[in-house]
Amino acid sequence: MKVILNGARGKMGSAIWTMLEEGKRGMEIAAGIDPTADGSDPRILKGFADYQGEADVIIDFSHHACTASLMDFAEKKGLPCVVATTGQTGPELGRIHAASEKIPIFLSANMSLGVALIADFARRASALLPDTDIEIVEKHHNTKLDAPSGTALMLANEIKKSRADACFVCGRYGQKLRSKNEIGIHALRMGGVIGEHEVILAGGTETISLKHEAHSRVLFADGALAAAEFIAGCPAGLYDMHDLIEKQTGAGKEGPLC
Repeated sequence: MKVILNGARGKMGSAIWTMLEEGKRGMEIAAGIDPTADGSDPRILKGFADYQGEADVIIDFSHHACTASLMDFAEKKGLPCVVATTGQTGPELGRIHAASEKIPIFLSANMSLGVALIADFARRASALLPDTDIEIVEKHHNTKLDAPSGTALMLANEIKKSRADACFVCGRYGQKLRSKNEIGIHALRMGGVIGEHEVILAGGTETISLKHEAHSRVLFADGALAAAEFIAGCPAGLYDMHDLIEKQTGAGKEGPLC
């Protein structure tokens, strides 16, 4: 399977590039796209317009500002697309949804199956324990631009499925009582932390913590390749990690997790 890697020179792009060069999951590099391309590797091009070859799938770990050009190219070529970039605006998400009517798109703020399981556990726990207060704490390296992280927002939105009246409070300061329907989201930026996310459900008699720590970017790189492998065989539509879990386990989204 030939892969076009958008954002080939970024932190995640570099990790995926290495795995593709090693032939992981039977995949290979078709081309890399990155605006910082300097010609040192002729396989990495500045833009989609510079690529005239064939490919089977696109993996995107770039910047949300590239959404329009990415979707235009994917639609034109009829290519399945894994979108792992975060921080999209409303119109950019709308463009992705529109494209998914023509091509298969895998959209996830986090490419870890473990994080997807945490999100599922958190939603179920929230429904079973409606009186608990919920807080989300995320930690990342000091060069990460967006806060809160796309993963933290994904977790919050998943929990909101079981608490329709929930509102998100990013950070907390001043002298104000916490309202019952709040989901607090707190972002820490420090050192070289790859990524940590914790969902805390606290009640009067017990506290439950669901925590995920990423020890290597290889985790997300392999998840992106698994998503590409999955999406390549799907019809047009919008897919996420829950669809991948469903396929791998043979269980429905509300079925057994193992």
